[in-house]
Amino acid sequence: MIKNISVIGTGYLGATHAACMAELGFDVVGVDVDPEKIERLSRGELPFHEPGLPELIRRHVDSGRLRFTTDLDAVGSWADIHFIAVGTPQQSGGTGADMTFVDTAAAGLARAITKDALIVGKSTVPVGTARRLRDLVAEESRDGVRVALAWNPEFLREGFAVQDTLRPDRLVVGTDSPEDEATLREVYADALSRETPWVATDFETAELVKVAANAFLATKISFINAFSEVTETVGGDIRTLADAIGHDARIGRKFLNAGVGFGGGCLPKDIRALQTRVSELGLDHTMNFLNEMDQINLRRRDRVVTLAEQILGDLSGRRIAVLGVSFKPLSDDVRDSPGLDVANRLFNSGAEVFVHDPEGNANAAKRFPRLGYVDSLAEAAQDADLVVLTTEWDEFKALTPADLDGVVAAKNFLDARHVLDAAQWEGAGWTFAQLGRHFPQD
Repeated sequence: MIKNISVIGTGYLGATHAACMAELGFDVVGVDVDPEKIERLSRGELPFHEPGLPELIRRHVDSGRLRFTTDLDAVGSWADIHFIAVGTPQQSGGTGADMTFVDTAAAGLARAITKDALIVGKSTVPVGTARRLRDLVAEESRDGVRVALAWNPEFLREGFAVQDTLRPDRLVVGTDSPEDEATLREVYADALSRETPWVATDFETAELVKVAANAFLATKISFINAFSEVTETVGGDIRTLADAIGHDARIGRKFLNAGVGFGGGCLPKDIRALQTRVSELGLDHTMNFLNEMDQINLRRRDRVVTLAEQILGDLSGRRIAVLGVSFKPLSDDVRDSPGLDVANRLFNSGAEVFVHDPEGNANAAKRFPRLGYVDSLAEAAQDADLVVLTTEWDEFKALTPADLDGVVAAKNFLDARHVLDAAQWEGAGWTFAQLGRHFPQD
C-alpha cells in the first residue's frame, strides 16, 4: 500500500503536486536545494501566486501531512514513490531543454533510495529522456534495491493548477512494467474513481504527449493571430471569424482568441526544445512550422509598438500605461510575457512607461526595474497619452471609457487582447486600436 510520497523540486509544479497529494491522503515531503524556499513553504507561505494553493499548503503543513526538507537522503529511506518535478529551462545560449536539474535529481534519488521504490518523472523533457534516466538510475541504485522509473507528465494551467491536479481531464503514464502502472493506479485511485481517462503507454509516447499538447495549443493561437494580420489589413471581425470556425467540432473555440500572443514558462520554451530535439534525431524539416509560429507570436509584439507609434507619432517622452505584465490572468508569472516585452519595447522607443498588474509587478520589476510600477490601474493611467491593455485580467476586461475619462491626458487606447467593445470606446470619443482589427491610420 502506498503511503509515503516525496516530491523533488518545490517550484510551481512541485509545490502544487505535493500539496495535492497530501489532500488525497498521502504523507508527503517536498525536497528542494533552496533552504529559503523550504523555510517559507514550511511556514505555509507560497513564493508565487496560484489561487487556492496557499490555503491547501497551510492546511496540510498544519495537519502534519505535508513537510518540506533539503535532505534528499531522508526521503530515500522513507518514501514509496518519488516524483521528480524540477525545471527544464531553455538552455543558456541555445534552444534545447537544460536537463541538468532532472539528471541531478534522478541520480541523487537513485543513490539515496534504500528500499524498493518508484521514481516518477513529471517534468517536461525531450523524448528519449526516460529511457536514458532508467539506465542512469539502474547504474546509480544500490545492489539488491529495485528502483523503477515511470513518466507521468503534468498538464497544469496556471491559475487552475489545484483543480487540474485534483480533477485532471486525463492521466498519462509511461512505464515498462505492469507492476509500475498498477502502483500509479493506486496513487491516482481518487481520479480513476470518477472515470478520469487513463492513458497507459510507453516512455516515448508519454514524453511526447506533453510537448505535442503544448505545440498544438501554440499552433491554434498562432493560427488565429496569422488571420489577425489579414483582418488588420483588409478589415473584418477576427472575433466573429473565430466564433464561426469554432462552431466546427473538429476545431473548437478554445485558444482561438486573437491578441498579442502566448508566453509563459511552458509554450515558448517547449516548442523551441521540440524543434531542437527533432533536429537532433535527424528530422530537420519535421517541425519547421513551429518556427513560423514563434515568428507570428513575436510579430504581434512588434504590431503593438507600431500601433502606438501610429497613434502618438514619436514615442519619446510620451507617457504610456501598460495594463498587465503577467503572461496570463491569475498568475504572477512574467517569463516570456508578451505584456512585459511590449512594455520594455515601448520604453526602448523613448516612452515613459507605467505598469500595473494585479499580481505580476514584483516579478516584472526584477527583470526590467527601469519601468515604472504602480499599485493601481488609476495610477498607471494618470495623465497617460496612451493606455495599452496587454493581459486580460477581469478588472481590465471590465473597463469602460467612463473609468478613464478625466484620468488620462489623451483619449487613446490600444487593446492588445481584443477583449473590449470598440464601438463603445469610439462612441465615447476615444481613438481605439485593437489587434485583429483594421486601424484607420494603416
